[in-house]
Amino acid sequence: MKLRKNKLAATVIVLSVAFLGVIIYTINNEEKGAVSSGVGSAINPLQKVVYSFNNKIKGTLDFFLNFSEVKNENDELTKENIELQNKLLEYDTLKEENDRLREVLNFKNSKNDYSYIGCNIIGYSGESYSDGYIIDKGENDGILKGMVVIADKGLVGQVTSTGTNWAIVESLLNENIAISVKVNSTGETAGILKGYVTRSNSGLTKITNLSLDSEIKEGDVIVTSGLGQVYPKDIRIGEVVSVESDEIKVMKTAIVKPYVDFDKLEDLFVIIPNETREVKYDN
Repeated sequence: MKLRKNKLAATVIVLSVAFLGVIIYTINNEEKGAVSSGVGSAINPLQKVVYSFNNKIKGTLDFFLNFSEVKNENDELTKENIELQNKLLEYDTLKEENDRLREVLNFKNSKNDYSYIGCNIIGYSGESYSDGYIIDKGENDGILKGMVVIADKGLVGQVTSTGTNWAIVESLLNENIAISVKVNSTGETAGILKGYVTRSNSGLTKITNLSLDSEIKEGDVIVTSGLGQVYPKDIRIGEVVSVESDEIKVMKTAIVKPYVDFDKLEDLFVIIPNETREVKYDN
């Protein structure tokens, strides 16, 4: 009987200790959970700040890396663009030169009984292009006073003086130059063309000595007539922009705008006649 009581007491003690251990373990876990939850609540805002800061740094680094790449690409594109512009400019220059030479060649083919000397403008003979040009060819090249000078668009003027390696060309804008001309479409001999400069108009020419019954009109193309053998015939000069009648002088006058842009001339060609002892152009 006593032994049974002892076993029962031992069993109660063991169960009590086990139960107490469970209680203590549970309490400890709850406290740890509470502490852990508290620490987590305190740390979470800091984690958000750190995460956000890291993202901003990463974004900034990505921006600078991408910016560097974009800048390098932009520099390459700029370089390529400049090269393309230079090539396009070179192409346009060559095309313009080719077009000018083709125009001169067409005239040369139609007037193959003459020789031609190409030359460059090296200066003005006066204050402006209306006074004339200095060219880089002269007597050593066979150029003589009185020879006619053309450009790709048409008549420029005439050689008025020469040196060994230079010559002066007076343009048709100068009032000292007188040219016998005609209307290209009708063949009507249209009078004498000279330079015509006023305060409001420059770069123009005027035809005088036209009869009142002349049919010359705005838009007509004016060319050299070849009369007097001073100029080869059928060199293009310009287009009529206006016609006026003078009842007192019983004649008409016509204002002509030259085809040649005298402010942008580059290449000139001197026409060499077959007979140079006396400069004359057979037509």
